[in-house]
Amino acid sequence: MKFPISDQIRSVQCAPIAEVKSWLAHREPDPERPLVDLCQAVPDYPPARQLTDYLAALLDDPLVSKYSPDEGLPEVREGVCARYGRVYGAAMNPDQLCLTIGASQAFWLAMVTLCRAGDEVIVPLPAYFDHPMALDILGVRPVYLPFDEERGGVPDPAAVERLITPRTRAILLVTPSNPTGVVTPPETIQELHGVARRRGIALVLDETYADFIPGGERPHDLFLDPRWGDHLIHLMSFGKTYALTGYRAGCLAASKEFIGHALKAQDTMAVCQPRITQYAVLYGVSHLDGWVEENRLMMTRRHDLFRSLFTRPGNPFSLVASGTFFAWVRHPLQEGTGREAARRLAVEAGIICLPGEVFGPGLEPYLRLAFGNIRDEAIPGAVERFRAFAL
Repeated sequence: MKFPISDQIRSVQCAPIAEVKSWLAHREPDPERPLVDLCQAVPDYPPARQLTDYLAALLDDPLVSKYSPDEGLPEVREGVCARYGRVYGAAMNPDQLCLTIGASQAFWLAMVTLCRAGDEVIVPLPAYFDHPMALDILGVRPVYLPFDEERGGVPDPAAVERLITPRTRAILLVTPSNPTGVVTPPETIQELHGVARRRGIALVLDETYADFIPGGERPHDLFLDPRWGDHLIHLMSFGKTYALTGYRAGCLAASKEFIGHALKAQDTMAVCQPRITQYAVLYGVSHLDGWVEENRLMMTRRHDLFRSLFTRPGNPFSLVASGTFFAWVRHPLQEGTGREAARRLAVEAGIICLPGEVFGPGLEPYLRLAFGNIRDEAIPGAVERFRAFAL
């Protein structure tokens, strides 16, 4: 290559999952010990059969291959609004929604609408790695709230407020957390929203995994305030909810004014969420609440099984936090990094997972395990490989 590229993107880490999977390039298949993939949070189950049958019947319709309005089809956004009402008690209207190419594009859309280069966003650690990567590319400074192991990764609103400067545009919160799985309590979410309101900034709330919160309770009451859009930007994914990760089914919810400005970027970035994805979302929000509940219960059972086995005495890895889809563990290499521990697990134990340092600075002692994509019967064997790890 004989031309320069952006210094901002040059300094950003490579995609972590691709890096980890590259370690396996020369691994021979081992039928006695097949690879255990704890690397990426992908539901192991397929979409509901009634949903895929419904989509198959649509493919002969030429309209399915056409653009939709940038923000999405009105009937789909109305269906999503109705679901917000069932889940959050929200009185939302379609003008407060933009359907996006996954929650990742919803985050980009929110940030380019909200921030200028040189602005700051407060990011609690450990952070979902795509978020700081996106901020760095945009020239927006992530201001990290250090990970507090004693709090189990739940951010302290008072500590967050101390990080606010005249450059701060938003507080970012991912709950349930990726990578720890920890659910931020409703009262803490309310406090963080109160900080944002007092300081005239936004709370950007990513709830990609909210449909898997144990117990199925309402995650928070922010949407009960009729003026919720004054200081709240909400990111949602239907990819995990309906096992549609490859369909890239996301959503941005905010005030009508914010969505109006975001659509300027949407038109240049993606134009619209694909129609076939929109029809999948509409079917899901209209017909699959019971199916989603069954999968929530299944994921809770998987988490409980994993946690009970992993925390038995004698495991050189220690569980720091866990919850929906994820476990955050401290590895036993006293002088080693997360990358070293993860690479050894890949090569020696046939387990792939992500090193802690890809989730932010100072997190080398940790690993992220995404146990949600292995079946119940595979969990005991996977845990045993950690317990047998040779130091």
